[in-house]
Amino acid sequence: MPELPEVEVVRAGLARHVARRTVTSVEVLDPRPLRRQDGGVQAFVDQLTGRTLTAVVRRGKFLWLPLDDGRALSAHLGMSGQLLVRGTAPAADSGPVHERVSGAALRTDPNALTGGRSVDLSVTEQPRYVRDLSTSPRHLRVRLHLSTYPGTDGGGGAVPDPGLDDGAVLDLVDQRMLGGLHVVDLVPTADGAPGGMGSPEPLLPADATHIARDLLDPALKRTGPDGVVSKVRASQRAIKTLLLDQGLVSGVGNIYADEGLWEAGVHGLRPGTALGPRVVARILETTAEVMRRALQAGGTSFDALYVDVEGASGFFARELRAYGRQGQDCRRCGTGMLREVLGGRSHTYCPRCQTRPRRSR
Repeated sequence: MPELPEVEVVRAGLARHVARRTVTSVEVLDPRPLRRQDGGVQAFVDQLTGRTLTAVVRRGKFLWLPLDDGRALSAHLGMSGQLLVRGTAPAADSGPVHERVSGAALRTDPNALTGGRSVDLSVTEQPRYVRDLSTSPRHLRVRLHLSTYPGTDGGGGAVPDPGLDDGAVLDLVDQRMLGGLHVVDLVPTADGAPGGMGSPEPLLPADATHIARDLLDPALKRTGPDGVVSKVRASQRAIKTLLLDQGLVSGVGNIYADEGLWEAGVHGLRPGTALGPRVVARILETTAEVMRRALQAGGTSFDALYVDVEGASGFFARELRAYGRQGQDCRRCGTGMLREVLGGRSHTYCPRCQTRPRRSR
């Protein structure tokens, strides 16, 4: 399943290509991805048609596109869902990076064109899969037809004309049908801080209030009696299980949990109660740092299911130091990496760098 870096790559690309466009019409080719929509397919179509997508926001792995009527289009990618754009160009205020360079070159040095500032790779290369999409690609479930960008608002921002449709579309393509879309109300955040990355508004979808803030969210409270560190240390669950708990801290999945624990030198079976505050803080920071590095590489892609909005794959898989490396030498000490099942999920670790806790009798 896509984790925070992969969903953030999608969010950034959508923000470039579809934010501030108006939905001119909606095609539902398969109703199953709309199973969470109150009122069914017709309600989904009616509530989206004529609405402007004002932003694209992410909290952890959770993604939503606020609408101009105060509601939001909520999107969940599931195991194989893709949100793909076709027939668009980046918004007029998308920044100075528009030179035609290869994606491979930028992913080798993502900051090459910006003097050290990170760039959104979706604006630097022509689409690959999406450019050649037929009108009915395989596994296409829902298609949103979008307005064009006829001009600017005087301050450099693009202004969509709801009456113009230039062939731009946003597609939900999903092979396994575990993802979905639905229109939902927005509610205030409990702490008054922005709901997530991509918008300053203190709002989030009503069905996402149980999703904790993620490790890259500046509003995440890590220390203090109510912080993540204290909550981890109060639990007897294994630290890897705690990292995967989206109600504790969101955005971390199996890949980045293994990577963060390897970086911190901690075995995933160690219970939270056995870890000191500095160790927990180190685990959180190393996991966050791994995700930052993954973002620079466009996320982790193992096959064509994990792509950005233009169909481009991420390249962080080649930098993985733990996940999927069982039987290979540890990149730190050379010991053979091991794999075991922990709470129903695989856990890859170095038996020397990440000492396994003794089994209690």
